[in-house]
Amino acid sequence: MALVEVNSVSKSYPRRAGLRTTQQTVVDDVSLTVEAGETLGLVGESGSGKTTLARMILGLVKPSSGMVRVEGVDGSRASAAELRRLRRQMQPVFQDPYGALNPRMNVLQIVTEPLIIHGAEAGLDTSRAALRAKAIELLGEVGMDESALGRHPHQFSGGQRQRINIARALALRPRLLILDEPVSALDVSVGAQIINLLRRLQQEHGLTYLFISHSMPLVRYLSTRIAVMQRGRLVETGEAEALCAAPREAYTRQLIAATPELPIPDPRPH
Repeated sequence: MALVEVNSVSKSYPRRAGLRTTQQTVVDDVSLTVEAGETLGLVGESGSGKTTLARMILGLVKPSSGMVRVEGVDGSRASAAELRRLRRQMQPVFQDPYGALNPRMNVLQIVTEPLIIHGAEAGLDTSRAALRAKAIELLGEVGMDESALGRHPHQFSGGQRQRINIARALALRPRLLILDEPVSALDVSVGAQIINLLRRLQQEHGLTYLFISHSMPLVRYLSTRIAVMQRGRLVETGEAEALCAAPREAYTRQLIAATPELPIPDPRPH
């Protein structure tokens, strides 16, 4: 069974046009699956509907039509308890490492917040000592150390903030990470380090990724399969190397031509 199944999903929003209200469709009859353990790259220009689709998978936006199943459960028909369980299994990492962290919280509070929110229901130890130990463990997994715990987001670089975001996303040991342009706000060299970190974490924890980007080289590097969106519609899907080597659609060829190859070195063992 696929971890995520998207079946004929559409999303429209009302839009005022003078005295009239029309419907603007941002996702139009999209169907795709995300298999456990894979990285599905979702690529397209800004405004193609990628983020709206991701938000529907996360359960943050309801589809206008169609169905999203996660672990075989239809989110629109799930009980409150089922929805909370599913949300523990799916965690987002957003584009902006600056805006995604609460500036009033220190790193210990940020990284352990999901454990405090979901801990009792998930049967986790949320004592002060246990939370601190877990935060140290999570920071170590993303290449940071205990000295970060008492510091606040403004004291870190963009790359370090994204590492903190990733540590927080891993706190509940989810099965699926939805990575929405996770390196587009970072310098190329810092972004390359984050991409290689994501590859290593996937191997270590058996994670499934939905990786959203406008950059075809990034998607090709990280993904096992690629889905291409244009103006709300899914126009092409396929295995990453095959699709990039012989794209069927002119739009896919344009995406490949528009974004140059990025200098991402192969990850080295630590």
